[in-house]
Amino acid sequence: MEVPANKLDEGLQKIIEARHHDPFAVLGRHPDGDKVVVRAFLPQARKVLIAEGELEMKRLEGTDLFEWRGPAGQVPERYRLIWQDAEQRDHIAHDPYCYPPQLADFDVHLFGEGRHRHAYRFLGAHVHQADGVAGVLFAVWAPNAERVSVVGDLNGWDGRCHPMRVRGGGIWELFVPDLAPGSCYKFEIRGPHGGDIHVKSDPYGRRFELRPANASIVEPVDTYGWNDEAWIRARAEKDWQHAPMSIYEVHLGSWQRGPEGEMLNYRDLAHRLVDYVRDMGFSHIELLPITEHPYDKSWGYQATGYYAPTSRFGSPDDFRYFVEYCHNNGIGVILDWVPAHFPKDAHGLGRFDGTALYEHADPRKGEHLDWSTLIYNFSRNEVKNFLLSSALFWLQEYHVDGLRVDAVASMLYLDYSREEWIPNEFGGNENLEAIAFLRELNEVVHAEVPGALMMAEESTSWPQVTRPTWVGGLGFDLKWNMGWMNDSLSYFEHEPVHRSFHHDMLTFSMLYAFTENFLLPFSHDEVVHGKGSMLSKMPGDEWQRFANLRLAYSYMFTHPGKKLLFMGTEFGQGNEWDSQKVLDWWVLDYPLHQGMRQLVKDLNHLYHASPALYSKEFEWDGFDWIDCHDSRQSVLSYVRKNGDELMVVVLNFTPVPRSGYRIGIPAGGRWREAFNSDSAFYGGSNLGNGGEALLAEEREWMNRPWSMEITLPPLGAVVLTPESGH
Repeated sequence: MEVPANKLDEGLQKIIEARHHDPFAVLGRHPDGDKVVVRAFLPQARKVLIAEGELEMKRLEGTDLFEWRGPAGQVPERYRLIWQDAEQRDHIAHDPYCYPPQLADFDVHLFGEGRHRHAYRFLGAHVHQADGVAGVLFAVWAPNAERVSVVGDLNGWDGRCHPMRVRGGGIWELFVPDLAPGSCYKFEIRGPHGGDIHVKSDPYGRRFELRPANASIVEPVDTYGWNDEAWIRARAEKDWQHAPMSIYEVHLGSWQRGPEGEMLNYRDLAHRLVDYVRDMGFSHIELLPITEHPYDKSWGYQATGYYAPTSRFGSPDDFRYFVEYCHNNGIGVILDWVPAHFPKDAHGLGRFDGTALYEHADPRKGEHLDWSTLIYNFSRNEVKNFLLSSALFWLQEYHVDGLRVDAVASMLYLDYSREEWIPNEFGGNENLEAIAFLRELNEVVHAEVPGALMMAEESTSWPQVTRPTWVGGLGFDLKWNMGWMNDSLSYFEHEPVHRSFHHDMLTFSMLYAFTENFLLPFSHDEVVHGKGSMLSKMPGDEWQRFANLRLAYSYMFTHPGKKLLFMGTEFGQGNEWDSQKVLDWWVLDYPLHQGMRQLVKDLNHLYHASPALYSKEFEWDGFDWIDCHDSRQSVLSYVRKNGDELMVVVLNFTPVPRSGYRIGIPAGGRWREAFNSDSAFYGGSNLGNGGEALLAEEREWMNRPWSMEITLPPLGAVVLTPESGH
């Protein structure tokens, strides 16, 4: 028997039209005088029963609404529905609309205040139990939505079936009983402007379909049995500033692939990468963003899943294995993390609830024109919570050792790469909200995750990037030294005959080398977009190009600052990096490329074995010029030191061998050549100071009481160390 549709009230009509902001006010079990009424909205259902008592529900005429009215004692507070769909398939499940709110008021309150550091623990999709019934609890922030529904495998992607209830601060929730992990889902959002509909992936989703599909996937409860406690404990106690750090930067999709060109799994990559990185002597791996992203060619820098390792390389547990395997083999893992901007993909964060929610409404503040991406609105507490929680998520839930924060300069300046911009409240170009966010980010990370490192890619002269927030700094641990990188590469691109006129490009870095905790990067950004490979930047014939590159790496490894090399640069790949292709490993069939890789390996081992090179990279008393003025011959010489441990570095930036080159020495006695970039092992001409010990003379030179004559190889670097017991 059907109930006439003309008796429907406004609430029922809103349910039918999928625009009710509080479906629990209509659906489910409600008092009806001295009886109860039970309502369900089940599109496509032919017949509906309340399982407890097999009570048949009546269809409201012309609708998919079903009702039962009767004595309260016949229907328990938690009940199941049985229905048959249009294809005569039978279903039975608990009614989601007979459950009370599940989210804790405390979580909702903290989130609204911007003080919830683990928002991912209650927002998103979580396996959950309510009154002994297992299911999935969904929650999403969409304060301006008229209606939000869960859509997915559970309901044929029909937004009418599972509308959510709204809580304080614009958080919507719905507990779906009997739903198992592995289900694909999204949120269907009816916006405030004329009922516009948006279907969005979960901002807090912890797993996604393999691109080009982009649905979120319900993850099971994390039961991964971590086995890296010793590493985590040691990391918290480590004096990283006075320890060696050399980073191998990797794009997982193009480092290596399977025999058919397929992406490798995180577990396979872990074994291959760790074997390679340990052999090469690197201490850390830095991954270009592996947060989920729809477009391969973005390299991960346009992320849509801030809580999910990309499914290109496997499951979340596969990535946990990757990190654990690295740790148990002595390798740290750093993730590239992007809070500066996000893409405009329809399923992503842009205009999430029909309004500019995560971004600014005004494009002068809310859009990066260079990248055609949107900028986070750091003045919103909920947006800050989203990003802060993401940072802690990777550090705590996946045990990663640090985050490299991308494009910090674009966050700091309101006029970054734009002609039209809006000044801050004081009339300046500083983005005060972003600055406050970065400071809070670093304070929170250092408080919550002892030993975790925060690194800034910051390309301007913004002061105190790596100084504590309580003295006015941004609070990062390390800053990429983009000035050193640009000056060095510009210098090396000059023909040697012209280098004497550009000598200050090499010496300038030492004027500011200890104003920040610097990391020296030769990164992916220097080998793309027509910039050519590191090898192709070098002038001269083939031999000179390789010699120049060997010299550049020797300069980097002996210059104060932690080190970073992008994959492929360590063996002198000739072609510019292409993210769609595997590295040119085949070039290692050729001796000069073999020599280049051997040089980087030996530099890594020299660096890690020499406290003079690593222990005082941020302190003046770890460096001393011998001669920075020999521009005529394009030679630099300096001392790296740690207490009584001394290393003398001499660099010849021309292809002219220089015998009898006299340098001042910090101590007398016998010295030996510990490293020579011109060694035959590296493909060089093998000119240098090997064999016999070098004896320092008591002859004043360069304001030092001791000196010696050495042979400088062409386009070469030599490192001298005193013999023990001299």
